[in-house]
Amino acid sequence: FFPEEALEKSLPLEVLNYVKKHYDDCCKPLFFILLILARSTRRYKIRGICRYMFNNFKLLRVLNYEIRRTRDLFGGWKLPSDIGNDIGNLVHLRFLSLRNLKFQWSKLPSSLGNLRCLQTLDLRVGNCRIHVPNVIWRMEQLRHLYLPSNCKSSTKLKLGTLRKHLTLVNFNTKNCYLKDLINMTNLRELEIYGPFYIENFNEEELGENPPIIGSKYLHSLSIINYGEHGSVDPKHLAVSFLAVQEDPMPTLEKLPNLRILKLVSFEGKEMFCSAQGFPKLESLSLSGLHNLKEWNVDEGAMPSLQRLEIWECRNLKMLPEGLRFITTLKELKVTLMGKTFKHRLEEGGEDFYKVKH
Repeated sequence: FFPEEALEKSLPLEVLNYVKKHYDDCCKPLFFILLILARSTRRYKIRGICRYMFNNFKLLRVLNYEIRRTRDLFGGWKLPSDIGNDIGNLVHLRFLSLRNLKFQWSKLPSSLGNLRCLQTLDLRVGNCRIHVPNVIWRMEQLRHLYLPSNCKSSTKLKLGTLRKHLTLVNFNTKNCYLKDLINMTNLRELEIYGPFYIENFNEEELGENPPIIGSKYLHSLSIINYGEHGSVDPKHLAVSFLAVQEDPMPTLEKLPNLRILKLVSFEGKEMFCSAQGFPKLESLSLSGLHNLKEWNVDEGAMPSLQRLEIWECRNLKMLPEGLRFITTLKELKVTLMGKTFKHRLEEGGEDFYKVKH
């Protein structure tokens, strides 16, 4: 497909040895997969490989373009814009990941809507702003959706048809519709990253406790704050990137099957967990709650907690007394906290009795 000398310049040694061994059998899909992993210095190589694959691998089920930033052996490469629409030919795909790719596109191709059999779609393309066409609603078999963290303002996605949805990452009300989220009662994992406005939504239709709050399936809820200003009533999912002022715990602790909670958006000074709250919570992370001074935990709260992480909550004076009743606790991680706080936890310290078990 390509001259041997071109391969020698573009492939790592361990990959080159395999390709040379199977060079005459270039119709094998693995041969092309190895080429795609290669670091190519000439743009026409990538274009040719992608176009060939998009137009000939019609039965392909899994396509992973992900580039791992921690060990990018091949330096990364850009996906040419002129072959974008060809990706819609892979109509049997079940899994598609474009994670961390460098694009020459300012928008994803609308041909993505042809991939009706997709069950997992990962569009976390890095920090670049990109437009996502409103075609995801056509993928009714979709279970796991990872949206870009930085969509263009022109992106507005309808997701109400995704009744089988289990995982939704990077949801916000700027690029998506709140009403669609409320209908996703089968969600296992929800991560909201971006503004979460409810002002324009009908209060009576929303109700005090949307179905997602009472869902028996929701296990993981991530709350991330990237610094926008404003506020939102915690009863509306208790999540916001808009600086929550009211203690979210009284609402979150009622989630019957919540197992993982990462809280990084709370501007209040006090937080309270009541008895019988968070019945199945196994992992709790409090990160960057700069104003938090006092955290109270009743006996009987978080009876299943195994892991607790406290990261850069520098104004928190001490661990709550109620932690000594949580016998299931196995791991406590304290990062970027003051020396006084840490000394209290060491053997012989004032708070050691709370966690010595």
